[in-house]
Amino acid sequence: MTPGAQITAGGAVNAVDTAAVAAFPEIAMLLVLRDAGWTFLPRGSDPDQLDGFRTWDDGWCDAIRVRSGSDVRAVRTNPDDHLVWIRTGTLVDVVTELLVLPVPDDSTAPRLVIGSSPDR
Repeated sequence: MTPGAQITAGGAVNAVDTAAVAAFPEIAMLLVLRDAGWTFLPRGSDPDQLDGFRTWDDGWCDAIRVRSGSDVRAVRTNPDDHLVWIRTGTLVDVVTELLVLPVPDDSTAPRLVIGSSPDR
């Protein structure tokens, strides 16, 4: 990695992104989410886990938890924090599903409550 290189949003390619994708190609999927406005937070108590989220203006929230390239879970919750959508699988499969998930106010977006929000 280049000393002093920084991760930037908005689709900019930089030394950190290039080195990360070269070492771990699946990371490219997380960069797509980041560039779409997602925020990622490392879990201090579990360094082997990465959580990310995107909130919508009307209170809906999409979230992803990555434990490994093959252990990923994504959810959407409504403004009352009830679960309306969930996917599990590989990083590539789950991010692909997130990218085609309709925005919350779209008539085809999931709205039926299927459970309570999992612990974040």
